[in-house]
Amino acid sequence: QVQLVESGGGPVQAGGSLRLSCVASDTFSLYYMAWFRQAPGKEREFLGAIRWSLGRIYYEDSVKGRFTISKVTETTMHLQLNSLKPEDTAVYYCAASPIWSSSVQTTADYYHYWGQGTQVTVSS
Repeated sequence: QVQLVESGGGPVQAGGSLRLSCVASDTFSLYYMAWFRQAPGKEREFLGAIRWSLGRIYYEDSVKGRFTISKVTETTMHLQLNSLKPEDTAVYYCAASPIWSSSVQTTADYYHYWGQGTQVTVSS
């Protein structure tokens, strides 16, 4: 069982930045680690992922250029949020999957492990 813990969320003004962290208890068995977010009343949205062993990073088109995912250590991933907008307000989740896939998966059901989420609130 892999445990994921997110941190770094909080309130921020529009145009500001935040850096979220995700620490995994173990990444040996993981193929992908990803970031999702979920705003009130909306479905969970894929933001991007890392093919963990290769360090290859993928982004959802809607966040390219504003959000940056990085593999910091063998058990830590960051999500840098820049130029934040009120519509970025959501709970941000770290997720991971031990299931092999030849291509990055963007649907939540592929990811077996989830963190508890960290709230990001952007005010105008």
